[in-house]
Amino acid sequence: MTVKLFLLKSGESIISDGREILSGDKTCGYLFENPLKVTINSPVFSPNQDESEVSVSLSPWIILSSDTSIPIPADWVVTMVDPVESVKNMYEMQVNEQLN
Repeated sequence: MTVKLFLLKSGESIISDGREILSGDKTCGYLFENPLKVTINSPVFSPNQDESEVSVSLSPWIILSSDTSIPIPADWVVTMVDPVESVKNMYEMQVNEQLN
């Protein structure tokens, strides 16, 4: 599983097992497997810490679809990065629960 965090032109952050769709040597899109929308909730401030914590939640990306594989045109992806370990673990746990 290659879990990546994708920022789309729409401003949405999507975490997914993403694979390139190639046309010859050129990337023409991405195939998102089990994509989830990442929502960053308001930072949680703790009086005992100098820094705030960020609360993250994951939800189905296209909530009314039963599809688990969704192709996305390459020009809709602004960037693709590795998620922080805690968010990656959250994603893997949620996907495993959905599959069982």
